[in-house]
Amino acid sequence: MNKSEIRKKILRIRKKNSKNLKIDFENIYKILKNRSNCKIIGGYYPYNYEVDTIEVLNKLEKKNFNISLPKIKENSQMNFFSWSKNDPLTINKQGIPEPTSKKIIYPDILLVPIVAYDKHFNRIGYGGGFYDRYIKKIKKMKDIYTIGLAYPFQKVKKVPTNKNDIRLNYVITTKKNK
Repeated sequence: MNKSEIRKKILRIRKKNSKNLKIDFENIYKILKNRSNCKIIGGYYPYNYEVDTIEVLNKLEKKNFNISLPKIKENSQMNFFSWSKNDPLTINKQGIPEPTSKKIIYPDILLVPIVAYDKHFNRIGYGGGFYDRYIKKIKKMKDIYTIGLAYPFQKVKKVPTNKNDIRLNYVITTKKNK
């Protein structure tokens, strides 16, 4: 299957199967504790049945991490801006909430939404290349650790890749809420 076929299939499955699944905060926190110099988290506001990160981001903020969310710019570029759980958000053209802050932040850890992924931590997103371009840009400035957040059913045998695709450092999946 090509990326487009995988994307359509997994998005259809995700729409039906994403209820009552959450990321285990302790899994993320263990990774962060091992990277003691990392205090700036780049998160995302969940959209289109993505893994919900808001609870995780709120817990990280309580543990004194600086939180940021992405804003998409006119030229299909993306930057991350400071955000706190009580800060207002605006809705962009794609219908995704974005921070109103004008303070650009460069994350140490980037939580990345996933449509599909494989055992080598290659990922498929929505096809716009926003995260691949952003990760490539920020890696020229600083070390960044990328963690994909996904449902177990989003794992595929092999993600087709090209020269523009950036492999993640790690993928964490959800667990059922009891």
